Amino acid sequence: MFVAAALFLAAAASSFSQSRDFTMGKWIEIQSAILKELGRSYVDSLPVDRMEKVGVNAMLANLDPYTVYVPEEEGDNFQMMISNTYGGVGAIIYKPKLDEGVLINEVYENSPAHKAGLQSGDVILTIDGESVAGLNVAQCSSRMKGTAGTQVHFLVEKVRGGGRKEITVTREKIHLPDIEFAGMLDAKTAYIAVSGFTPGLTDQVRAQLSALRKQGMKELVLDLRGNGGGLLQEAVEMVGLFVPKGSLVVTSKGRDREEERAYKTPDAPFDLQLPLIVLVDSQSASASEIVAGALQDLDRATIMGQRTFGKGLVQSIRPLPYGGQLKITTAKYYIPSGRCVQIKDYAHRREDGSVGNIPDSLTSVFRTVSGREVRDGGGITPDVLLKRRDYPRIVYALSGWQVIDHYALEYVKTHASIPPVEKFHFDEFDAFVDFAAQQEFDYRSSAKTYFDAMRDSLKKEGPDPETLALLEALEKKVDMSKEEAVRRAREELIPLIEEEIAVRYYFQKGGMEIRLRYDDELREALKSPRI
Repeated sequence: MFVAAALFLAAAASSFSQSRDFTMGKWIEIQSAILKELGRSYVDSLPVDRMEKVGVNAMLANLDPYTVYVPEEEGDNFQMMISNTYGGVGAIIYKPKLDEGVLINEVYENSPAHKAGLQSGDVILTIDGESVAGLNVAQCSSRMKGTAGTQVHFLVEKVRGGGRKEITVTREKIHLPDIEFAGMLDAKTAYIAVSGFTPGLTDQVRAQLSALRKQGMKELVLDLRGNGGGLLQEAVEMVGLFVPKGSLVVTSKGRDREEERAYKTPDAPFDLQLPLIVLVDSQSASASEIVAGALQDLDRATIMGQRTFGKGLVQSIRPLPYGGQLKITTAKYYIPSGRCVQIKDYAHRREDGSVGNIPDSLTSVFRTVSGREVRDGGGITPDVLLKRRDYPRIVYALSGWQVIDHYALEYVKTHASIPPVEKFHFDEFDAFVDFAAQQEFDYRSSAKTYFDAMRDSLKKEGPDPETLALLEALEKKVDMSKEEAVRRAREELIPLIEEEIAVRYYFQKGGMEIRLRYDDELREALKSPRI
């Protein structure tokens, strides 16, 4: 009986495999036939490269947003995305107008640009003897990047003292750090903010922990808010800093048996007793969720913040012909309790092609090491929920349209220096209001956007005169000038303006110090009870 059942299952599996292979072969043949017929009969010449790229992208988009084709010409950008590393000068540029120079928006600390004396507010007029007039930002950036050790020559109009100066910069391998900030919040509480998981991160965190211990660290806040993830192995090693060597962190399971792996901590921990808070939010994803979820399942940390993004899928890189690459989802991952945090059900799309979340009613209960109840199917739910600060719509508009960013560039033109970060406070808000009033951005309040939508809908239906009069009266109530809209958001804008200005003088570390000054969520976390 057992033999018969086994033979039946083997035959069924073989049949399924043959059916799948037949279907795939059929569509490959059909596609090839269509292209041949188009090449032979279509009235105009065919843009075959563009057609094929659109077709491949559309095919992959029907799976999930993480499975993508990377052609050879986009390989460098793809590697930059994976490793946060590129060959260049280490500066962020901005080009206000196509026919003008390139503004140095921000310089990375200790970068080639910094060493050569480039500053925020400097204007690049030529790159390697060629004018930048007529070039867009991407074209200028491409000319500034290059192999480490090579040189690039600039003609620069200096923001300090005026005048033009020729500057030669030797390119280096620029690695954008994953550790945004590490330091002591008070006499006993250490804080490390991590923005990604690229190679070598855990070694850097271990080194920072050793330094912080010498400064009196008795507890640690690990901030993973906004961290979109990265390498799975780095996440495993990060967890390994706080749990015994050999602890199971995550298991991956895919259709291919080679993708079924158990990842355990490979090294001796840094500290098994150090009290640990992990901060997360809705943008903490993938590797961040592995770290937060594993530490939660192992009852090793108190997770605080908001529910995480919910990405429980693993991607692998596969080489393709002609130098291309395929980033393909090959597995789902499961943290120590056995739960998967994936929230989107890409395997079961709606009739219109959209993807829904896995409903809470279909999630399952799992248990941490100590028996606490946790659930799958929707990110990591924190042990302690923290209220996220709400901003008025105009703050998002000023940020999204880069008005704050551009004001900071204007500020450095008239301020040779600012006080040390701990003493710096922005007290020129009227000047910011005047600057913002001259910029183009959507300054409507949320109420005004809802009103505009309602008014447009009513007008299509042909309202009576009385309704029109009421609409006009209501519009006067919800409408306001650009200046008034900016002034009303003063309390929320000051911290953001201070942060952008501090970055121009004290680099990203300075900006992070300002951010910590106003971080109500962090302060609430430090007052909350631990598990």
